[in-house]
Amino acid sequence: MRIQRLGHAMYVLKSNMEKNYLIDPFFDLNPGFPPQLNTSDFYQSIDCVFLTHGHFDHTSGLSKLVESKPDIMIVAQYELALILLQQGIKNVFPVNFGGSVSFEDVSVTMVQAKHTSSYGETQGPPVYAGESAGYVFDFKNDYTVYHSGDTALMLDMKLIQDVYQPDIAILSSSGHFTMGPKEAAYAVKHLLNVKYVIPSHTFPTMETAASPDSLTQLLQAFPVVDFMVDKDNELKELLKEYKKTDVIPLSYGEERAFEQEN
Repeated sequence: MRIQRLGHAMYVLKSNMEKNYLIDPFFDLNPGFPPQLNTSDFYQSIDCVFLTHGHFDHTSGLSKLVESKPDIMIVAQYELALILLQQGIKNVFPVNFGGSVSFEDVSVTMVQAKHTSSYGETQGPPVYAGESAGYVFDFKNDYTVYHSGDTALMLDMKLIQDVYQPDIAILSSSGHFTMGPKEAAYAVKHLLNVKYVIPSHTFPTMETAASPDSLTQLLQAFPVVDFMVDKDNELKELLKEYKKTDVIPLSYGEERAFEQEN
């Protein structure tokens, strides 16, 4: 399988059957989203979308996806799914914690996260959108991936590891709105037992941004983003002596193959 990072928390998981599963679409104002992917061809290449919660930096790209591919399947937590259905988006699949959706090449289970969730907060008063979630992607004859979603440190990660046995964790570690590098390092050492961890919910610098113009605009609109810039290497430094798990910082736009050893 391959994992491509397209933003602070947006990833495409690409299966060996050439299916593309997108987590948390956020295109406009996203400094990690390569401008050359802002095409109908890219949006139509997505087979299914998974939403961890309703905040704008995780859902605002839905309109572009639906415009290019009206029948695209969108998996979301129950309350958020109802909001989207009421907006006229048709192919929304409601799930709640512990529920799963299965495809030919992967079974995906919604798991708990510790974070708030609202919707439409940049257009007007925020609408309650249920609770935030993470997902476990159990790829057939391949790795199992845990995407934590936006979350604080929680003991439930031990349950997620014990039950689903993920090999790869995409773990929020920016601080401010989620747990920071210190808490993420604790989770890796004491709650998870993964082979690889990918730091997530971190923002690029001007030098590493796929779209520096978007970073400038984002910082002007939301100055708090500056507190979450360039945190990937902090987690890597905290875990440099921990040999059980490799820290894999992904650049914005970078795609990496993860192949199982025979």
